[in-house]
Formats: sequence, structure tokens, C-alpha cells
Amino acid sequence: MKTRALLLCFAMGISLSVGCKQRDAAPAAGSASGKPTKDAKAGGAAKSKGAIGLSVLTLTNPFFKVIADTMRTEAAKHGYDVIVTSGEFDVARQQNHVKDFIVQKVAAIVLTPCDSKSIGPAIKEANDAGIPVFTADIACLSPESKVVCHIATDNYQGGREACKAIIEALGGKGKVAILDFPMVESVIMRTKGFRAELAEQNKKPDVDIQIVATLNGGGVKDVGYKAAEDLLQAHPEVQGIFAINDPSALGARAALEKAGKADQVVLVGFDGQPEGKQAIKDGKIYADPIQFPDQIGARTVEAIVKHFKGEELPKEILIPTALYRKADGMKDPELK
Repeated sequence: MKTRALLLCFAMGISLSVGCKQRDAAPAAGSASGKPTKDAKAGGAAKSKGAIGLSVLTLTNPFFKVIADTMRTEAAKHGYDVIVTSGEFDVARQQNHVKDFIVQKVAAIVLTPCDSKSIGPAIKEANDAGIPVFTADIACLSPESKVVCHIATDNYQGGREACKAIIEALGGKGKVAILDFPMVESVIMRTKGFRAELAEQNKKPDVDIQIVATLNGGGVKDVGYKAAEDLLQAHPEVQGIFAINDPSALGARAALEKAGKADQVVLVGFDGQPEGKQAIKDGKIYADPIQFPDQIGARTVEAIVKHFKGEELPKEILIPTALYRKADGMKDPELK
């Protein structure tokens, strides 16, 4: 009887010990929630290696959704899941995303910062936790934080292309304004490129383009609309507007239509989102330096994989823009 009791206790002890180990074990490496990647579920060749934490500026802008979707697809090929979050222009929210990623022990963190300077302390926390940080589209401008590699559009070159487009549309002469969004590095580079190209072009005898105003267009339609309204009231003589992305350009277009000036003011955007390209085809926007967010997403994953293989990466990988005009829209099979 005593022997049976001892055997029973021994068996229960083993059961409890195993149970405790199971509860304390880390979740499956495919994601922070413990769910394996699609490849791992399907028994594919890619072995689950962990999760990549991604926090984008906003998911209301299709540009960032393409980056996120492409990263998910490409990361799965290499055995990584991607946890996607959105700061929605709120750097405090994005800082909390980074804290969550650290707690979840992600393999790497990718950010498109809501504020290029204020995101610095959060990146420093990830640095201290030993988690590599990458930035996509928007760079970090905080000197105390370390980013392995920045993958982005060549925004400076794109800004120069935007300037060429507005000079072309105005025949080399006119007064223009910029709808800016100076909190993020990518836009800072666009406006720098625009101004640098304008300074060079204005040295030519047949070019005389003057910037009469720079307003914060917020990078979204409603703020772009209000900024353009204010611009038209303060500078009714304006003949051209460079809006730093498609949402603010489309907001400006609505303001021009309301003011009855849609045919009097040339509008150049930036991005090449489907709605922006459609507006170019329809003659509502003159041109866009277009970006390739799918390439940004794919090259970001490629950089992460190379980093974990011990390969040396450049501090910055830049992808050139291409100027997209109405003629391109007329040939675009993806448009109506």
C-alpha cells in the first residue's frame, strides 16, 4: 500500500513539474503571441526565427500599408512574423509600441518615426535591450540612438524632381508655395531638395520662380485643405503648390476647386499612391515624384536578414523616385 502511494506521489510530482515547465516556456518563435509563421504552419522550408516589430507613421496612408504588407510577405519567406502597429502621428504612442516590442523580445524593430527627433529615447531603450533597430522611409535624427540601417526613398532627389515638374508646368515663371510637414525627416529632405533645385534653376535667365509661403499641410487631406485655403486667402497671386505627399495634395486640390482656382494653380504632389496617380491622369495634379513602398518593405527585410547573417550594411539605402505625369497615367493599367 505504501509502495503504491509513493509511486502515485512520484507520478504526480513529474506531472506538476512538466506542467510548470510548459507554463514558463517562451511562446513559439514565429510571433510574439506564440503563433508560428505561415511557412511554419505549412511545414515549409523557412524555420520560425521570431518576430519583427513594425511601427509605422500611420495606416490611414496606403503608402505605409504597402510597406507593412510587403514586409509581412518577405519576412515570412525567411521565417519571421511581423507585428504591425501604427503611431497615427503620435510619437508617444509609438514610443509605447517600442516598449511593448522590447517586452515581447522581438528579433528586430522597424520604425517609420512619427517624430524624427522625439523617437530617439525609445530607440535608445531598444539599443540597451540589445534589439537591432532599423528605420524605413523616415529617418531618426536623434544623435544618442543607434539605427543599424535606414531604408528609404531618395527624398532629396525626389524634391528636386518635384521642383523640375513645377517649373515645367509654369513655363519657368511664377509664384509658388510649399505645403510642408516638417516633423519628419523624409519631408525635410523633400523640401531641401525642392529649394536646392530651385536655387540652381533660378540662376538661368529664363527661370524666375519665387516661393511666397510655406505652410504645414499636416500630411493629411483635411489639414492640407485648410492650409491651402489659408494660402489662397493670404496669397491670391500664387500660381503653383508643391504638396509633400498625395493626401495633402488632394486636400489642396479640394480647396482650389472650392475657391474656383482649380485651373489657375498648378499642383505637384509626391508619393504615387493610386488616388494620387488617378488625380494626375484626370488632370487634377500635374505630376508626382513617385515612390516604391514595396521596394522599401522588401529591402528592409533584406537588410534585417543580412544583419543577422553578420553581413556589413551601409548606414543608408536610398531608392530613387520617378516623375509621373499625365502621359504615364494614361498608360497605367491599374487606373480607371
